[in-house]
Amino acid sequence: MLGMQNKLAIAARSHSWDVSPKRAAAIQQSLRRHWVCQDRFNKIRTVAGLDAAFVLAGSQALCHRPSRWRAAKNANRAIGCVVLYSFPELVELDRAYAVLPLRFPYVPGLLSFREIPVLLEALAKLQHLPDLLFCDGQGYAHPRRMGLATHLGIVLNRPTIGCAKSRLIGHHRKPGSKAGSWSPLVDEHADKETIGAVLRTRTGVSPIYVSQGHRVSLASAIRLTLLVSDDLRIPRPTRGADRFASEVKRTFLHRHLSEK
Repeated sequence: MLGMQNKLAIAARSHSWDVSPKRAAAIQQSLRRHWVCQDRFNKIRTVAGLDAAFVLAGSQALCHRPSRWRAAKNANRAIGCVVLYSFPELVELDRAYAVLPLRFPYVPGLLSFREIPVLLEALAKLQHLPDLLFCDGQGYAHPRRMGLATHLGIVLNRPTIGCAKSRLIGHHRKPGSKAGSWSPLVDEHADKETIGAVLRTRTGVSPIYVSQGHRVSLASAIRLTLLVSDDLRIPRPTRGADRFASEVKRTFLHRHLSEK
């Protein structure tokens, strides 16, 4: 059963998701006035990793491996996954997922409109919302400063951090090779604004791209990301959510094949 506290929190600052791409971009712009770039969180006892996956329905889709772009454009199911951990121990406490029809088109820069609705459904299945959410994607490091982590954080009015595997925008120098080294991610087209950090989570491996989501400073985003990182490149929360999403997707596809 969904706790009332969680149910009320999920509806903190929602908006319509069934909109045109033009309207979606306008919504992103309007949400910027709610963005908080300083630390606005209490003691962190739980954290969660969130990730979304997309699946193709239809026999042809299951028989062929389309390009990444075509798969994202034609997918018609969205899977949202969340894995909840204690902090700082990182012991798994709960996990949940949701599957929804995918109605919003594939438009670069507007991927949050494809992912957030199903992530909200997954979060609503937890008894309590996490104190801090790590999203597998961008936060402030976005053309309109409204990547997945920032958008979701504002909707929930919850502290969030974006941990992306690749760069969307911005330039940076190479960070040091040791774990914990980082360099600023800078938007040279916006007065060289620092929009995130290129963070080395493990010595000698490729860095990840960390940016503020909401109610977290960049310094704290870096510090907290390192605290939830272990011996692998990807932080534990988002790594767990990514693996969970892959498991759910395989199950969905297996069920679909069995029905053919």
